[in-house]
Amino acid sequence: MKPQFTGLTDIGNVRAVNQDAFHLDSEGRFFIVADGMGGHAGGQEASQIAAQVIQEYLNSYWETSEPSPALLKGAFQAANKAILQDQKNHPERSDMGTTAVVVLFRDENQPWYANVGDSRLYRLRGESLQQLSEDQTWVAQAVKREVLTPEEARTHPWRHVLSQCLGREDLTMIEIEGLDIQPGDRLLLCSDGLTEELPDDLIGQVLAGSVDYEAIASHLVREAKAREGKDNVTVVLVGFDPLDSLHPVDQLDLIDPENGPA
Repeated sequence: MKPQFTGLTDIGNVRAVNQDAFHLDSEGRFFIVADGMGGHAGGQEASQIAAQVIQEYLNSYWETSEPSPALLKGAFQAANKAILQDQKNHPERSDMGTTAVVVLFRDENQPWYANVGDSRLYRLRGESLQQLSEDQTWVAQAVKREVLTPEEARTHPWRHVLSQCLGREDLTMIEIEGLDIQPGDRLLLCSDGLTEELPDDLIGQVLAGSVDYEAIASHLVREAKAREGKDNVTVVLVGFDPLDSLHPVDQLDLIDPENGPA
């Protein structure tokens, strides 16, 4: 299956710089979203280094016999090493780091994804939206241990505290999993600037609402910004659906939190 895809990033309503980065492989082989942190220059630099190094590593070793999970692990480790080296070269950026989520279509019948941090990968199948990646955050672990409910986690003051990110000597957990993809599925890679503002049910509604991927990406960003848009917002949409199955995105009855129906 050859995917359709698009991506979009926006600075949002508050930030002075965009610390997100993304990459769309022109052949549809892999897709990257990274969300930096650590001050204006630091976060922007970290996410750009991650996106650049990961894509270069995947391109360099694409034709080797290295299994895809090992290839993803090597790409993330190379990005981590590059960020650490940049920290040494630029002490003013010593606290910078970044999330990264990557989807890889290299094996004929088995796609893969890799994740560090709290940028997310979702799959829309029919009308059901499922978060596939696991947030590597303090609150996600607290929910797992049933210390917090999912509702409490959504507004907890520590919800942005990462347990893992690229740019740390103690990087120990790179989530790497196989993907189950069926005809009609859609994948969304996104930074937390989207998921902080929009609930999953609304994200799913927009994802299912059009055959125009660029319109979907724009609509997601616009909805996030309409609900404060405090952070940078990045979305990458990858799908395998027929082109004549759904209605246009401008027919969706979405709710503007300030002004009612959009």
